[in-house]
Amino acid sequence: MTTQKFHVAQLAISLAREPLDHPLMQDFVAQLRPVNELADRSPGFVWRLQTDDGNATGVRGFDNPLILLNMSTWESVESLFDFVYKSEHVVPFRNRRKWFLPVEGPPYVLWWVPAGHLPTVAEAKERLDLLASEGPSSRAFDFRRRFPPPGEAHAPVEPQGKRASGQV
Repeated sequence: MTTQKFHVAQLAISLAREPLDHPLMQDFVAQLRPVNELADRSPGFVWRLQTDDGNATGVRGFDNPLILLNMSTWESVESLFDFVYKSEHVVPFRNRRKWFLPVEGPPYVLWWVPAGHLPTVAEAKERLDLLASEGPSSRAFDFRRRFPPPGEAHAPVEPQGKRASGQV
């Protein structure tokens, strides 16, 4: 049995059209618990950022209170991709324009962390900034241009299919 040395971390940001207590956002808010519970039991899921009481939207990392973030770690890029695009998560994801405005720059970033490491919001923001300023690299990448964990082959992996270019 081999021990996994790295997990993939992800940060996704969204710019809400209104505060979460606004009537426009209620359909989104109603889906938070079921989608988070789905993530928690999805194959490859390791960890997600949340407050002590389990509130995934209670963590703020930006000056603008309408910028929501979610951050998690997974055993592989493939397990995260499957959750995002091949599970019931896809239903609210497809409807995101009802609740969110486009963000400036990349809306998400992926990067490798040592297994067991819990990334900080500051670390995640640095990776998002790196992706925005330098494009995909082994230090910050996206689903379109994936990089293997440190110590593995260095060529980026180009996924097949239309969904590979989507947002988290």
